[in-house]
Amino acid sequence: MTASDRIGVGVVGFGWMGEVHARSYQRVRHHFPDLPLIPSLVAVADPAPGRAAAAAAQYGFASFDADWRALVADDRIGAISVTAPNFLHREIGTAVVAAGKHLWIEKPVGVNAADTRAVFDAASAAGVQSTVGFNYRAAPAVAHARELIAAGEIGTVTNARIRFFSDYAAHPDGGLSWRFTRASGGNGVLGDLASHAVDLGRYLLGDLSSLVADTSVIIPSRPAVSGAGSHFSRADGPPGDVENEDYVSALLRFASGARGVLEASRVAVGEQNTYGFEIHGTTGALSWDFRRMGELALSTGADYQDQSYKTIYATAGHGDLRAFQPGAGIPMGYDDLKVIEAAGFLTSIATGKPHGPTLDDALAAATALDAMSESVRTGKWVSL
Repeated sequence: MTASDRIGVGVVGFGWMGEVHARSYQRVRHHFPDLPLIPSLVAVADPAPGRAAAAAAQYGFASFDADWRALVADDRIGAISVTAPNFLHREIGTAVVAAGKHLWIEKPVGVNAADTRAVFDAASAAGVQSTVGFNYRAAPAVAHARELIAAGEIGTVTNARIRFFSDYAAHPDGGLSWRFTRASGGNGVLGDLASHAVDLGRYLLGDLSSLVADTSVIIPSRPAVSGAGSHFSRADGPPGDVENEDYVSALLRFASGARGVLEASRVAVGEQNTYGFEIHGTTGALSWDFRRMGELALSTGADYQDQSYKTIYATAGHGDLRAFQPGAGIPMGYDDLKVIEAAGFLTSIATGKPHGPTLDDALAAATALDAMSESVRTGKWVSL
């Protein structure tokens, strides 16, 4: 490695996800020592008083600023992570790529497909590389599920169920943060959780052809938040209207002919990160639960009726497990999936070829989410 093999990186927005990105940059060569690029934490930006300075002190950024534009203009920086609120993604994302800097951006990329398209078009025109935070596809067991499906191990896929249930907004006293307004948080749980569900469906089963959807606002008002409180914070301010969706369900048709059911909720009492899928084929089935990330339930054979499932563990040959653990049965964690994303991002920059989820995937997901909103409005199936 030489000095030319290094790339300066910046992080815009330093809430929880900004911290995850910073840790991922710091850890990535521990797990992927042969990476062609070494990231250096150059600068962090966040408008919350004191947050950027604290981030620089904790993580070792060389500098910090309240204004993200300082990072875009910084010649020391070649790549930027954008982990700011959804409504800022279009402005920041297009500015980052227009400056010729590579972009790692969290989903959803903006509040609708038009925002995502703007960032996609700007990145394409600039010729820069992109990575988008669809991290669940990076789980080694999910990678193995994709291989099994492609190899025909469960026959021809007939139907799938994809669920993303969480209780992070289940408490009625959860504060009315930006996530619950249309202008700032977009389409609510669609962009937050259903975007992951759509991406997993496409990653495993291919493109969608059409869908019909229904949504619900289950907690219609919340108390106002004072200061920098988040959607995790309890609040006691005056009540305000929740403007976007708490729950979505959709029937999916894939281009392959397979059918699907998608559900996502941010107010599901009793459910903590209950993310996963069940996929059925003509000769078998498989399922995965994020909370048991290293396991895959698999039913194969030729028995059809009374054919049981068995539990298999991701091994060093599945996905990127080898970069973290020597063998089966040793758990990985959420942050490990983001380290895999960081490795893909840096590899993309070094090779000039996409590795992992990109703005193409973000645009496909955003288009599907807009189609869900259109379906709710019209009560009809929408073609993609």
